[in-house]
Amino acid sequence: MLLATDLDGTFLAGDPEDRLSLYQTIAAHPEIKLAYVTGRSLEAVLPLLADPTLPQPDYIIADVGATLVHGDSLQPIQQLQSVVDARWPGETQVASVIEPFGLERQDVPQARRCSYFCTPEQAANPALREIADELGCDLLYSAELYLDFLPKGVNKGSSLQALADWLELSHDQVLAAGDTLNDLSMLSASFHGVCVGQSEIALLEATANHSRTLHANRPGCGGILEAFAHFGFLGEHGIAAERRQAAQPGKAELVMVYHRLPYEEYRNAAGKLQRRRPTSPNGIIPTLLSFFGDGRPGSWVAWAVHEDGDDPFDSHTTVDAERYPKLTAARVKLSKEEVDIFYKRFSKEAFWPTLHTFWERAIFNEDDWLVFLKVNRAFAERTALEAAEGAIVWLHDYNLWMVPAYLRELRPDLRIAFFHHTYFPSADVFNVLPWRRQIVGSLLQCDYIGFHIPRQVENFVDVARGVFPLKTLERQNCAPRFITYGCAVGLERMTTALDTGTRQVKLGAHPVGLDIDRVRNALEAPKIKELMGQLREEMKGVKLILSVERLDYTKGILEKLNAYERLLADNPELLGKVTLVTVCVPAAKEMTVYDELQSQIEQAVGRINGRFARIGWTPLQFFFRSLPFEEVSAWYAMADVMWITPLRDGLNLVAKEFVAAQGLLGGRGVLVLSEFAGAAAELKGALLTNPHDPADLAQTCYLALNLPKSEAEARLRELFDIVCYNDIRRWGEEFLAGVQVQEVPEPLTLVS
Repeated sequence: MLLATDLDGTFLAGDPEDRLSLYQTIAAHPEIKLAYVTGRSLEAVLPLLADPTLPQPDYIIADVGATLVHGDSLQPIQQLQSVVDARWPGETQVASVIEPFGLERQDVPQARRCSYFCTPEQAANPALREIADELGCDLLYSAELYLDFLPKGVNKGSSLQALADWLELSHDQVLAAGDTLNDLSMLSASFHGVCVGQSEIALLEATANHSRTLHANRPGCGGILEAFAHFGFLGEHGIAAERRQAAQPGKAELVMVYHRLPYEEYRNAAGKLQRRRPTSPNGIIPTLLSFFGDGRPGSWVAWAVHEDGDDPFDSHTTVDAERYPKLTAARVKLSKEEVDIFYKRFSKEAFWPTLHTFWERAIFNEDDWLVFLKVNRAFAERTALEAAEGAIVWLHDYNLWMVPAYLRELRPDLRIAFFHHTYFPSADVFNVLPWRRQIVGSLLQCDYIGFHIPRQVENFVDVARGVFPLKTLERQNCAPRFITYGCAVGLERMTTALDTGTRQVKLGAHPVGLDIDRVRNALEAPKIKELMGQLREEMKGVKLILSVERLDYTKGILEKLNAYERLLADNPELLGKVTLVTVCVPAAKEMTVYDELQSQIEQAVGRINGRFARIGWTPLQFFFRSLPFEEVSAWYAMADVMWITPLRDGLNLVAKEFVAAQGLLGGRGVLVLSEFAGAAAELKGALLTNPHDPADLAQTCYLALNLPKSEAEARLRELFDIVCYNDIRRWGEEFLAGVQVQEVPEPLTLVS
């Protein structure tokens, strides 16, 4: 069968349970072909195609019948479209002839039609009809407001008839659904038809004597379901069978969905799977675990690698029965190949470079995207089984972009929150992603979305506006928490609530904070105190410039080394008096994308030391390995200048770790920070630099080396206060508080 339905007031309307039931029925029955038949233009239908909760149409009849396309490719149904095109005189010809009548044209996308606002008195002017006849056009007047010039003989009904004939469907195999007089041409044909509940009186009157048209009681999708039963589509019990329930609720009141488990799994010498504390812990995991410390029932959803032939897979394990008695680790079974494709290859080769504005490095592979979808669906299905009724689900980062789309369908009762840990770029960058509509459509299924800084929030809003017709519900000033005009990522105001037409989505800026105690404990360790003493002795008479980062083209390592070479060349008085120590953490062995960068860095290190080194002084010490956090903390404490210059970064916790180490020991080290790092919008007191400008990089580092003692101390005090107050605990609490805030009350106040 073919379900041909109007959108507004029909397929997009009705009781939420009726909508879910109809949409699930269509999804469960591939023999049901779906056609959107609408007065909207194709351009205005596109947002619906990005909504993961809606069934995707097989065909679209838009522009009141003047546009006919395939639903998947959006390419014209050429045999049908060519007939319409031959009847259309052209937009400019129609518009120029109508101009003397003084009608206001509707400022909406239109194709093969011209639409005007028109009063009943204006519409009664016989001259309009005469001009339409001369142009070879039909006039359609509806709702006592809209006047459409259409190709001769073209309307919703004629195009639907042409589509049915092309598909070789009998009239008994077609159900047409509508709610306004605009849909009369569909319902006047000999198809089965339904005027859904709350239809326009004029439509009901016009179809009162149509034996094949049902006047339904329930509005929207409920009326279509009535018609399915009334006309016997899918059999007598077909619809009842499709009133499927969402996934049965679990017991977790808070579900943490993260790509990694809160512990590390490994196989011992005997091949037996065992667990241990993470070998490279970060401050986020302990903080996220702390939200389960009060005995709150919860689940931590993450992947676990499992191959055929391994021991039987345990879907659930405890995390820490003593500290978190009601927290369960819910493991998503993935093969090593799936992890390699989903995380190590696709996420890092397609999404990572695009997010950080290096789109020319991105590799887009449709097969990898399908694996990404498969993994995200597995995460969603596991989450749906874990969450209690109305639970909060907290999703983390771009690896799980598509989980909200699947999860909203499975569990519409949940409050879905998403935190984006990486940078989110502007629309002109993000839009190069082939799957941007699906990604944005998924994220807009969330109740709350958090980013590090306001600029990233607003970038997301700009991207989303290119996909959905969004209404801004709330905006707020970014000051005093964030810098407004002082850096490249500064912003004066940001959007905090949007209306998608089906839900409110709240937005927030929450820079991830630091676990101060982690730094404090590291600095108090006897071995680290001893190391600091050794470093102090070794660096006597030499100022230490420190750089700590992962091997990645986004970190600006090569640009910094070239700037350091320039600094020494332009300021010979620094020779023998400064040393740059760079700690560069290598990428995983599978990440061959960084091999060329590593080679370039090694060449630059050799060149600089070869050019400037003297007996007893090495200008550049390069540690190409991962150092324990405690050891890095000692370097933080000893540094005179911390030089952090990413070309683009979501936040940068290294900057905060340096500030904490210096502040805890009463130091006065100077933070030189890229203005393209998210932390630049938050860390007032840093010296900001443009990593894309070699001269500025060198000059700002020189300024930091020569900053007066009093200014350096004042800047560090300001930085230390910010880092201590906005710590990791406050980050988590503020994010959850944002999730739990009630919806924007009616009436909504729009702030432009």
